[in-house]
Amino acid sequence: PFPGQKYGPSLFPRLLGGALILCGALLILRHQRELSPRATLTLDTWTREPWRVVSFLLVLAVPLVSILLWDRIGFVPIAFVSLLALFLWFRTRPATALIAALTATVLLQLFFGKMMRVPLPPGWLLSLPPHWLKYIL
Repeated sequence: PFPGQKYGPSLFPRLLGGALILCGALLILRHQRELSPRATLTLDTWTREPWRVVSFLLVLAVPLVSILLWDRIGFVPIAFVSLLALFLWFRTRPATALIAALTATVLLQLFFGKMMRVPLPPGWLLSLPPHWLKYIL
């Protein structure tokens, strides 16, 4: 926790996670009301399109793989590569994808690493000269 505060860096992820769980539950309840009592499980039409199924799986897999590799590689390179890969997969122009991934990575590092003081793993960035680290971490 922060000195003199009753909350710490874990507050924001908990609030965000709680909000996502609540929104998901509301979507499920709304959908259940629309179904008839005898409704069975049916797959939507998008599940018949391989590109969409791979896109769905990528959105789930990228964060999981990122979490597994953060300690070894570091937050900054993993976030940049993950975002760039997703932008390119979803057909963003390469120049736009590069700028967006770089900007988002810098903003995430500044917000969570500097402002919220979340200890993001530096990974291989620790091997850089110390004067570079003050700009990155």
